[in-house]
Amino acid sequence: MAMGPLVGDRHVSGDAWAVMEKFYAAEAAYVTAGGHGRASYEQAAACLDPKVVLHQAPGLPFTGTGTWRGRDGMERFLARFSEVWESMEFLDQQHWGDGDTVVVRNRVRFRSRATGREVETLILQLISIRDGRMFECRPFYWDPAAIAEACGWTGPQGEGEESAE
Repeated sequence: MAMGPLVGDRHVSGDAWAVMEKFYAAEAAYVTAGGHGRASYEQAAACLDPKVVLHQAPGLPFTGTGTWRGRDGMERFLARFSEVWESMEFLDQQHWGDGDTVVVRNRVRFRSRATGREVETLILQLISIRDGRMFECRPFYWDPAAIAEACGWTGPQGEGEESAE
């Protein structure tokens, strides 16, 4: 259930939220299909600025060392994410914003490929849209320990694509 576009007198650009709705649908489809080599990345890539930056906090099974740059970096991130998760279901989404900046509260259910366990968690994302595409994203996970536990993950194994800033 998405909450309306108003926050006080601030408005979420309908176009900005439409970009995110398309991206979330493409992301879930990519993960559920099995990721790289099994799913098309085209729908997700179409939602991304060529210079997109994803700032992931290190310390989760899929975040690597932190920063993922460009469409190729996002594809590598989504491939890694798909190795960890068998399914991803958005249960509830609320969004607020100011023009081309969107804050999204996602309640998500994941199923781990490694353990088959499910975890339901909240993810808050701060997203910037530029020219109708996602330009920057900073996700904040409510319960990283529950995510790691569901995956049977014990800590960094040296994976990752790029250094954190």
